[in-house]
This record gives sequence, C-alpha cells and structure tokens, in this order.
Amino acid sequence: MPTVRDLREQAGDEPITMLTAYDAPTAAIVDDAGVDIILVGDSVGNVSLGHETTVPVTVDGIAHHVGAVSRATDDALIVADMPFLSFGVDEKDSLENAGRMLKEEGAQAVKLESGPHTIELTEKMAQLGIPVMAHLGLTPQHVNQYGGYPRQGTDQEAAERILELALAHEEAGAFSLVLEHVPSNLAAEITAALEIPTIGIGAGPDCDGQVLVVNDAVGLSEWSPSFSKQFGNVREEMKSAIDDYISAVESESFPAAEHSHEESDLDELY
Repeated sequence: MPTVRDLREQAGDEPITMLTAYDAPTAAIVDDAGVDIILVGDSVGNVSLGHETTVPVTVDGIAHHVGAVSRATDDALIVADMPFLSFGVDEKDSLENAGRMLKEEGAQAVKLESGPHTIELTEKMAQLGIPVMAHLGLTPQHVNQYGGYPRQGTDQEAAERILELALAHEEAGAFSLVLEHVPSNLAAEITAALEIPTIGIGAGPDCDGQVLVVNDAVGLSEWSPSFSKQFGNVREEMKSAIDDYISAVESESFPAAEHSHEESDLDELY
C-alpha cells in the first residue's frame, strides 16, 4: 500500500492514478487493477444515491462507504472525501469527523474542498496525523454559490488566487492537491510551483496524476462531463445482460437443470 510519502516521491517520476469507488465490489476491481489512490468521493451523492448534487451527503453516509471500500482493498491508498459542512465550521467537529474516517473506517487520508478557511485546519490535521489532500478549482460543494459547475481560474486574478491557495495549503502540510476544471496552463504552473503532487480532473496533462469518477471511466454513467473519457461501456453490457436474463426467465429457459437440484431422500409432502 502506498503511503502519502510514497506518493510525494512518485510525483514527477511516474504518473499517479486515482479513481473513485463507493462499494466493496467496485473497490476490489479498482484495487486489483493497480490504481494508486481510491477516493471515496462525496460524488456518491449524485453518482450512486440519486441526488442532484453532492450537498446532501452526510458524514455517516461517507463513513458507510469508506468502510465498505477499505474492507475490500489491500493495496491502494484510501482517501475519504469530507462532505459539505463536515469541516470548516467548528474545529473540534472537523477534527473528529476527519479522524473518524481513519480511526473507525480504515481510510489513510481525507480530502477537503479547500479555500482560505481550510489553511489553518489543514495544518492542525497534519499536526494530529490526519493526512490532507487539498482540492482547488471547481469545488462541487459550492454549486449553490457558483450556480452550476463553471470553469475556475479563467482570469488573471482568479488564477493567482488559486496559486496562492495552493502554496498556502502545501505550507500548511497538505500531502497532495486536486485541481479540478481549471485551465491546463494554470495547472501546469501550479504543478511546477509545488513540491507536493497535483492530481488533475479537467486540468490538462501536466499534473502529476489524474483522477476520474469510476462510473464515468468505465462507461456506467448516462452522462459524463466533457473533460472525462469513457474507457469502456459497462452500461450497455449491463443492459444486455439484464435483457438476456428477462428473456430467459420469460421463456422458461432459466433456471435450467444445472441451476437446480433435487433431494432424493425427501418424502413426498402430500
């Protein structure tokens, strides 16, 4: 299992791979494939739970999924995504919520959607032994403030602010930084400025690693963002298998003899 120190040393030498997972079977497949980091993202809200955004996801909800993922994996670093209002409001609650993911659910790190309000919190968590992955650019928990999911860092002032926050979180002790939906030249500049690894999603090819939502990567999602790529078509495979199952049951070809057994020692009941 890679440690946060291993990932820092890997940056610049070998690209870091990261995918989300929310359940044990998916996590086991992702882990067996050799992904470096599994993020148990609050994207579970709109990917798996039917919500329109990540905002409704709770601490208990994330903990439930982190536990399932950690029990099914052996090699990948497990990062728990801290949900909306689980951090940054009260320091004591923030530390307890994050610590729970490591102490009770088996994660090795947490991810915070970051801003000026998380610099001191990142430093405190790092001091207490809670590794922090920072997250700048598009931060989906701010969907109600953004009015959607627009690109970030597209003008000089906004780009400078993201760079300043990246440097501040590195100094505070973050072990890595996710950059989401920002210009590729900004991501390249931030990557060059930091010693900690950057992991991009919609941030171009010059980050130290890449992350995608697993449902998008395998082609399970009905829709995926423009910066994503489907590397398979699991949705169509599932539909085909389910269609075949329905047809087999309706035609009475399933279950066949090999799917059942008789017990010869049973007496007739009537």
